Amino acid sequence: MAEANGKDQGFTAQDIRDLNVELKVGVLGTVTPQGLPHLTLLSSIQPCAPRMVTWGQFTEGLSKQYILENPKTGFLIMSLKKEVWRGKALYREKRKDGAEYENYNTMNMFRYNAYFGIHTVYYMDLVELHGRQSLPMGKVISAAVATMLARMLGKKDRQTEALNQWGQNLLNKVDNLKFLGYVDADGFPQILPVVQLQALDAGHLIFAPGAYGEEIKAIPQGAQVAMLGMSFDMEDVVTRGTYRGIQRVGGVRCGVLDVEWVYNAMPPAPRQIYPAVDLKGISF
Repeated sequence: MAEANGKDQGFTAQDIRDLNVELKVGVLGTVTPQGLPHLTLLSSIQPCAPRMVTWGQFTEGLSKQYILENPKTGFLIMSLKKEVWRGKALYREKRKDGAEYENYNTMNMFRYNAYFGIHTVYYMDLVELHGRQSLPMGKVISAAVATMLARMLGKKDRQTEALNQWGQNLLNKVDNLKFLGYVDADGFPQILPVVQLQALDAGHLIFAPGAYGEEIKAIPQGAQVAMLGMSFDMEDVVTRGTYRGIQRVGGVRCGVLDVEWVYNAMPPAPRQIYPAVDLKGISF
């Protein structure tokens, strides 16, 4: 682990080169006005200097509002080689020009996309960095098998309606990615890859704590925790709810997370799904 302080250089030159690519996974953690964690899928997150992180905006969404009200953020970047960088950063400014703006808009993903070109670049100062680490696939696979067993044997709550069947299917595919985020004691979002996570039912998410076990143990019981699940077809769903700690589910030790809020983060219309929001008429 490396921390960005007076003695540390943060991201290495090799990190900056390796992450200046279109095809990677990026997750941004922000804090709502109520102090709750929120996660956003942003593949444009990358370092542009040892202690500077940028990301590009091409759609609207809640994270862009939250970061202007509370500059404390967390981030996670995963390469196609399943190497992971995690850290904390403070939002500094946003710009509609400059070298980073030009860099984003010369990438094929944005240069040739008539609808989703980068129109604003956000800059964040690095506060803490957990440098390049390989995703522990052996532990991930064993934890996923244990979670699957718990899902099969665990008691289901048939009364909950928070997560629809599409969302449950997305999370229960073992090769899809899932991430957890919570607000730590310093007020920054902490983000963890929890690929083994699955939906026990429409109201509860479970995950055996094999991979990143120590980090999972650090999540306070009763904390509000956000979850982002995604496929490589860029389908994703965000939930938030109370973390119930490690419990026995079908005889298997699992972290248990309630689903109390569900958000569709996919363009063109990001919006809250659960609890349902009443539609408001427009008067002319």
